[in-house]
Amino acid sequence: MKSHSRRDFMKVVTSYLLGVTGVLGIAGVARFLAFESAPRPQTAFDLGPASDFPLNSRTRLNSIPALLIRKESGYVALSLLCTHLGCTVEDAPEGFICPCHGSRYDAQGAVQRGPAADPLRHLGVEIMADGRLTLYTA
Repeated sequence: MKSHSRRDFMKVVTSYLLGVTGVLGIAGVARFLAFESAPRPQTAFDLGPASDFPLNSRTRLNSIPALLIRKESGYVALSLLCTHLGCTVEDAPEGFICPCHGSRYDAQGAVQRGPAADPLRHLGVEIMADGRLTLYTA
């Protein structure tokens, strides 16, 4: 019976490790080449006819999430994503509160209490030629 030397054992182990490394490397390159970026999120939303939003109204748009405010001077929209970590803020008696970490905002989106340091983001609102509102989040 032939005995195997330490050198033979090291050759087998080295060959095995190089093979595994090669397979993992090829798999990584294949995954990199097959990468498809995620579709871009929607940034423009058709809100319907401007007449659907009466004067002095505040309409929560949960699917965006945003708040559309109609004033004498026109339309204003606030993002309802907390500027601290992006949780959706909830209505509170004097404005909004973040359920995640307790940030508070007034009715216009200004920070009243942290940890958030920045106000709620204002979003773009445009009245189109056909009288429909479009809200822009980017």
